[in-house]
Amino acid sequence: MALHLTLAGWAVLEVGLRIRERAQGKGSAASDRGTRALIAVTLGTAIAVAAVIESRATAPRIAGPYLAAGLIVIWLGLAIRVWAIAALGGAFRTTVEVDPGQAVVSTGPYRWVRHPSYSGLLLIVTGVGLAAGNWLALAICIALPTPALLWRIHVEEAELTGVLGDRYRAYQAQTKRLIPRLW
Repeated sequence: MALHLTLAGWAVLEVGLRIRERAQGKGSAASDRGTRALIAVTLGTAIAVAAVIESRATAPRIAGPYLAAGLIVIWLGLAIRVWAIAALGGAFRTTVEVDPGQAVVSTGPYRWVRHPSYSGLLLIVTGVGLAAGNWLALAICIALPTPALLWRIHVEEAELTGVLGDRYRAYQAQTKRLIPRLW
């Protein structure tokens, strides 16, 4: 029950972001290269596959309190994603879209990683895999959306560098992509 409520709350957050963008006349997918749709499909597919695997008794089980651990990881991912969205404020988009005068944000979670919102998404889907309680679901939840998020980062960083130039390059030089101090 807690897992379903958590996932429903996440869905409401994501739909609310899209509604906010439309209301503000933002969220153009012109520079997005289909990455928003690709991420949505891979996240949705990973979660659906995890649910199917969870329902099969033959899948290799994770020992211990996997549901509680999964929920904690999901909540951590949600907290990081919401923090990242709040730190960017009006500059946050679900598409790749950069305003010409936009500031390079290096506060909040952006002081540790360049893409904390995507770090949050990876934690959310990893938590779903953990909550499913088996190794195969966990592996799929990590492996399926990761390439889509890495492609999005590539597209987004090209756009940020193109629009913000040296200000963003300087930020790139001092901040890791997704994992503080590692990568």
